Amino acid sequence: MSLVSASSLPPPDFEVASAFPEAGWLRQVAAAWDWAAIRQYIDGLPQGTDRTFAVGVLSKVPGIERWLRDVLAAAPDDVLALTVLGAREVRIGWEIRTDAPAKQVSREQFGGLHAHLRQAEQLLIRATALDPSYDAAWAERLTTAMGLQLGQNESRRRYDRLAAYHPHHYSAQGRLLQKLCPKWGGSWEAAHGFARECLLGAPEGAMNGGLVAEAHMEHWLALRGKSREEYLRQDSVRAELVEAADRSALHPNFHRGYGWVTVQGYFAAVFSLMGDTARAAACFRALGNLASEYPWAELDRDAAAAYVKHRDNALSRG
Repeated sequence: MSLVSASSLPPPDFEVASAFPEAGWLRQVAAAWDWAAIRQYIDGLPQGTDRTFAVGVLSKVPGIERWLRDVLAAAPDDVLALTVLGAREVRIGWEIRTDAPAKQVSREQFGGLHAHLRQAEQLLIRATALDPSYDAAWAERLTTAMGLQLGQNESRRRYDRLAAYHPHHYSAQGRLLQKLCPKWGGSWEAAHGFARECLLGAPEGAMNGGLVAEAHMEHWLALRGKSREEYLRQDSVRAELVEAADRSALHPNFHRGYGWVTVQGYFAAVFSLMGDTARAAACFRALGNLASEYPWAELDRDAAAAYVKHRDNALSRG
């Protein structure tokens, strides 16, 4: 196979609206303060759709919190408004904290984070009390539980409440997986066990297998030096990743729902790191030039550079 040069391929596209055009529309109507259009769209989504995606898009719109408070003043029991405002408070809090390691975050920054998370908690508690099946509100409560350090049991309780209505909710599973990692007080046994539970519990072709790749990526990132190479050389790790990919990202009926770009990206990254360029190349071909921030930002501060490096190597060899 001829070598593939970086210049012959398009740069990675990290714009979420490129994969899901509705994201661009949601931003526009939010900027126009058109709550009726937002409500009609989200309420009209098919049963089982991950509403966390739409709520997440809205939570990133600057200033949306100001007019959402007016919406709630007029309709205090509006579950969607409670959820979006709660998600926005979470976003503001994490922006104050930044993504820096904890030891580099000031007491004032942590104080700002916790203040906004507590505000979010009150909004989201009300939302889930009004509608216990509302997936996006429970998903945000998984994030607040993590940020407020409410413990493994409370995080699992919240996930179980959501899973009773949405048993294969990829967004919520991804948030609980993070909490189960050692960096948030969990263990590798718990993280890998939960990821496998999600894989086997979902239908073949579902995105949930991506959690296995994410768990192994997190484990690899926590190691240093030769330990990283040795970790990915383990037969058991390779077997788990191949099985998960075959049931998800590389399955002929892979479901391209919200989050599919991230799933393909995690598999592309871990297969690249372990030298399985054939499988990595298959994932990159499925992506085209689409990309999500993670996992690439975990491999290099320049996420685009990480993507290009691994993509070009995989396609030239696999």
